[in-house]
Amino acid sequence: MRVVVGGTFDLLHAGHKALLSCAFEKAGERGIVYIGLSADSFANRKSHPVHPYGERRAELVRWIEESGFSASYMIEPLYDQYGAALTAEFDALIVSFETYPAGERINEKRKAEGNAPVELVCVPCVTAEDGKAVSTTRIYEGEITSSGAVREKKTVSGEREEMR
Repeated sequence: MRVVVGGTFDLLHAGHKALLSCAFEKAGERGIVYIGLSADSFANRKSHPVHPYGERRAELVRWIEESGFSASYMIEPLYDQYGAALTAEFDALIVSFETYPAGERINEKRKAEGNAPVELVCVPCVTAEDGKAVSTTRIYEGEITSSGAVREKKTVSGEREEMR
């Protein structure tokens, strides 16, 4: 099976890993996962700093290789929210709750251009220990770790308190 997934994948965290794991599982042993990795020009729209493309790609490759998935994969720069998903031949698009609307737009545009719609697979949100979504923004802000553990912060008096 040919599966597509896309993202910025900065500070590769538990939510990213769930999304990517789903893509590899869906592709299966002889499948292929096409990963659209936000190019620097597209990633810079974020409200927080983003590591350069080369660093994000290297971290992504390292994690994929260590995970031992049976499907093969390709990583290509993503310059907008659609990438090659409008015209490429593939079977499924893996999305998060945040990107599901973009997946629906992709299928609408595919139909309008005479291409078959694809299966949308929505991966549930991964929550941190505090019940809120794991996100790169929360990691950058020091609220949580990449695994979703809540970080402690120091109060003005120097005492530690759990961030909530």
